[in-house]
Amino acid sequence: MAIKRYFATKDNTITNAYKSNLVTRGVSGNMGQSDILEVFSIYGQVSSSSGLSSELARILIQFDTDAIDTDRTAGTIPASGSVSFFLKMYDAEHTQTTPKDFTLVVSAVSQSWSEGLGLDMENYTDLDSSNWLTSSGATQWVNAAATVLSGGSYITGSDAEPLEYTFTQSFDTGFENLEIDVSHLVEDWIAETVPVNNNYGFGIQLTSTLEPAIAEESYYTKMFFARDSQYVLKRPTLEARWDSSKKDDRDSFYLSSSLVPAGDNLMKLYLYNIVRGNLTNIPAAGTEGMLVSIYSASQASLPIGDKLFSPVGGGVVATGDVNITASWVETGIYSCSFAYASSSITKIFDVWHSGSGGGANSIQYHTGSVISIKTYDSEDYNFDQNYVSKVTNLRDTYSTRETARFRLFVRKKDWSPTIYTVSSKAIETSIIQDSYYQVARVSDGFKVIPFGTGSLNYTRLSYDASGSYFDLGMNMFDTDTVYEMSFTFVINGTYVEQAQKFRFRVE
Repeated sequence: MAIKRYFATKDNTITNAYKSNLVTRGVSGNMGQSDILEVFSIYGQVSSSSGLSSELARILIQFDTDAIDTDRTAGTIPASGSVSFFLKMYDAEHTQTTPKDFTLVVSAVSQSWSEGLGLDMENYTDLDSSNWLTSSGATQWVNAAATVLSGGSYITGSDAEPLEYTFTQSFDTGFENLEIDVSHLVEDWIAETVPVNNNYGFGIQLTSTLEPAIAEESYYTKMFFARDSQYVLKRPTLEARWDSSKKDDRDSFYLSSSLVPAGDNLMKLYLYNIVRGNLTNIPAAGTEGMLVSIYSASQASLPIGDKLFSPVGGGVVATGDVNITASWVETGIYSCSFAYASSSITKIFDVWHSGSGGGANSIQYHTGSVISIKTYDSEDYNFDQNYVSKVTNLRDTYSTRETARFRLFVRKKDWSPTIYTVSSKAIETSIIQDSYYQVARVSDGFKVIPFGTGSLNYTRLSYDASGSYFDLGMNMFDTDTVYEMSFTFVINGTYVEQAQKFRFRVE
């Protein structure tokens, strides 16, 4: 699974807007239990001797980064640098006006605050903390110099590395969702890096140039669903994304060729150490990796002869080496990559071991299954590649308590087997190097998990000798709901969404 979502632990809207009497400001009003979060600016609603009024609303929201750190220690999410974190908030439609052509700023809050028990977003009658003036109880908002503030306290330009903790997103129509990469801030929270050595959450507001005292224009009102919303899938989340795909070329192993780029000549193999049904690190290897050597195969399908030489590249540090360096991937999983150039030997074995000499001090961990070498042929290229797909192990229902592994069988649409082929062997699945999944809610088409393409590739499928697959944590889905998964393949450099759809229900 390459997605994990963390829901907000507290949120609130704070404001200095006028109450309905247009005399008193709602600076002490709290909305911590509301199902809506709101950002706005209002200019000129009230006139006084000091000029036209300015009214603002801002959002405070916090997530538990200790939970992220715990998951990282447990191996649920990758180490820093291998995972990205996105703040996601969903637009809430309403009957009031919605501004357009504005920008929101997301900053790190610099002071602890309480969520509060308030609900009133109209007249701001629920007096509690946090609010426009106080962060908790009678504690006022202050900056690092203890200067009293209004509207919250945030990491600003006077603090160290201010740009590291300031993020923006533009809204053209005003109806867009908020989705911002806040990875380095989250990582600094976890690492307790100064000046964000404590996680006090995010503050969300209009840019200073759009606030009414400067802009002399109103932006009323942008609403998001809050953590107390009944719409579970649209509650604010801090979403961890990473590429967990594993490309195991054991059943799609090609001889090195000048017809393809050098990088595509590198084949990747995996070792899965499963003990009593659980992935387990090999005790002698731990997380330090090991070596892999390649042998030719005998007629009896056993490794024979001496280790085969490998060209430089991947885990081979020098041309003519007989040992390939393998690395630890995650608990119980190791991998190596190398190019194979021995055209005279068409069947090989991979032997995983310690030590380079193969003597008494070397430990042999595993011998893989026989690998049949394929060759690239420029004349076999098909410019019109169409496929038929099927999730072979799809069930009608799943529990929110499980993580399901889905297996995708793929074959060419124009495949025409002979009678001999049908009767003598199982239909082989086609390996799609880059394929991605998407999950949408059937009732309204809402994309719970969109195609995770681009630089992160967080919904890319893995593949092994049995075909393509991916893991999906069902705790991300609302219950008593039907969902539909679909797939897109990269074909000739273009994403081609497949026609087949597959439905399941979460209970």
